Amino acid sequence: MLHATTHNDALLSHFQELTAYHVWALTRIADWLRTKPGLLLENRASSSFPGIKATLLHMVEVEREWMGHLGVSHSLLQEGLEDELEAILDSLLEQGRLLQDYVGKLSTDALETECSWQLLLAGEMNLARKDILQHCINHSVYHRGQVVTIGHQLGLKDAPLTDYLFYCLKVKKPDLQTREQERGGSRVTDDTSRRPFLAINFFNR
Repeated sequence: MLHATTHNDALLSHFQELTAYHVWALTRIADWLRTKPGLLLENRASSSFPGIKATLLHMVEVEREWMGHLGVSHSLLQEGLEDELEAILDSLLEQGRLLQDYVGKLSTDALETECSWQLLLAGEMNLARKDILQHCINHSVYHRGQVVTIGHQLGLKDAPLTDYLFYCLKVKKPDLQTREQERGGSRVTDDTSRRPFLAINFFNR
């Protein structure tokens, strides 16, 4: 029983960390996109959705639907979606923070609890809350990658790092830069270039 409790506590802590990462990554992408011409982000490109704005809108819509399946109750999820890019980015970040707050208030047992919803033409669906949460995070990672790839097609090649490993090293371990400087190695920077990060010699640790 003690082992099961310890496992569930660790699992809850893991999802709390994942949702913190989720918000961090969304914020970096949103901040980056806000420095770009709005019309450019509406340009059509070859991808699952025809452009950056369309991809972002899909992310908001799908996350909103899954949060409803999780039982998240908030007026934000009932509001209509605006078509303006700034409003879409705001909704994406607000929903990310809402998901983070929701997970922060969950009990360990709640992760294993099944959520039920009706799927058109398929009937009742059931899935453990932890699996829905994992899907939400994975879905966001997948489409953030698409946003970056579409950006390359449009000539936007300065996207910020949003890798989970970078988050762990840069945010969870803020003293990494100091250790690297003391060793005389390359330091992890917050620059959008990937070279300083990739230049770290992990084998020297």
